[in-house]
Amino acid sequence: MSNPHKGRTGLDRILHATGYSWAGLKAAYTGESAFRQETWLVIVATPLAFLLGRDWVQVALLLGSLLIVLIVELLNSAIEAAIDRVSFEMHDLSKRSKDIASAAVLLSLLLAGGIWGAAAWQHLR
Repeated sequence: MSNPHKGRTGLDRILHATGYSWAGLKAAYTGESAFRQETWLVIVATPLAFLLGRDWVQVALLLGSLLIVLIVELLNSAIEAAIDRVSFEMHDLSKRSKDIASAAVLLSLLLAGGIWGAAAWQHLR
C-alpha cells in the first residue's frame, strides 16, 4: 500500500514541502501561545546576540540555542495535537507523552538560558 501524497519529486516536492512547512509555522503561531511567546523572544533577542557575541561562533551559538527552543516547541505542539486528535480522555500514556514533550521544551529553554547567561557573564566581566 503506497501513500498517494508521496508521489511528488523534484522541484514540485520542494514547493509543496515548503508550503506545508509554512502552514505548520502559521498554525503554531496562531494556535500555540508558547510558540508565539518564544517567537517574540527570538525576534527581540536576535539583535542582542550580535551585541553579546564576540565572534561568529558565539553569535551562532546564541541564535542556534533560540532556534532549538522553537524546534522543540514545534515538536511538543505536534505531539500534543496528535494525542488530542486520538482522544481527549485522560490516559496514562497520553499524559506521559505530553509530559515528556514538555520536559524537552524545558531542557531546551535551560540550554538556551545557560548559553545566554554564559555569554552575558563573559561580556560583562
